[in-house]
Amino acid sequence: MTTPEAEQGGGGAGEEQVTPEDEAARPEARLERAVRAAEQALIEYEIAVETFRVEVENFSRLHEQKLGPLYARLEELDARILQARAARSGDPEDRRRADEALARLAPIPGVEELLHGWMDDSGLFPEAVAMLTDQAVRPPQRVRPSEEARKLYRDLARKAHPDLAQEEAERERREEFITRVNAAYARGDEAELRELAEEWAKGPELKRVPSRAEELYARLEWLDRRKEMLGLLARELEDSAIGHMLQLAPDDPDRLLDEIGQQLLTQVGERETELTALLGDGTG
Repeated sequence: MTTPEAEQGGGGAGEEQVTPEDEAARPEARLERAVRAAEQALIEYEIAVETFRVEVENFSRLHEQKLGPLYARLEELDARILQARAARSGDPEDRRRADEALARLAPIPGVEELLHGWMDDSGLFPEAVAMLTDQAVRPPQRVRPSEEARKLYRDLARKAHPDLAQEEAERERREEFITRVNAAYARGDEAELRELAEEWAKGPELKRVPSRAEELYARLEWLDRRKEMLGLLARELEDSAIGHMLQLAPDDPDRLLDEIGQQLLTQVGERETELTALLGDGTG
């Protein structure tokens, strides 16, 4: 009589036993583990890059809204100072510099210039609509995803990432879904992220099919290329002016903006004093 233990053991004395050590020693098994580890590492890296991209984008808009008028005022004062100096000196070179500075203040007609800061892929920004309809202009909403939103986003990215798909149809489904996840995260919409988590939980669960060694090697190469591309994007974000600013004050970027704003206000005051003196000297 065969005991339950013998049935579960898979054979008698004459049969070859496959131990976990034997299974782990298969080249395909080692490659599968390497691919899974590389996939998870890539997803974590993508989460970090996307999070930083959202932070840079949001901080850039806040930077423009808070400090843009001060930078514009400084440029205007610098141009007027050059103009006043040229009027006093009569030097053609001074006049040329003043004319160039004044020309930079004038907007250049063009599609990109007209639309910059006014609209994105979804249409006009709310503040642009307010201006065009003579309503009070409200500053853009500061989007800073909550810790819960970050947690939901990371969890969804790990579960639904397109790189985990083995078939093209499933990859397309995941890409469409993760696009919605990224959009909700960029808005800091915690409620929508919860809804997306519930939607994904109800969806089909794919079973991973063991790959052949050559397919696994190709997969590792693709993952390596993808990681290299993400590295370039991460460096581009870090090297940008806004990225540098965020790295200076990652925990309190608003304070950094306030400090820069105070410095700009001081410079505006100094330029106004200088211009007043120049104009006074010229009329005295």
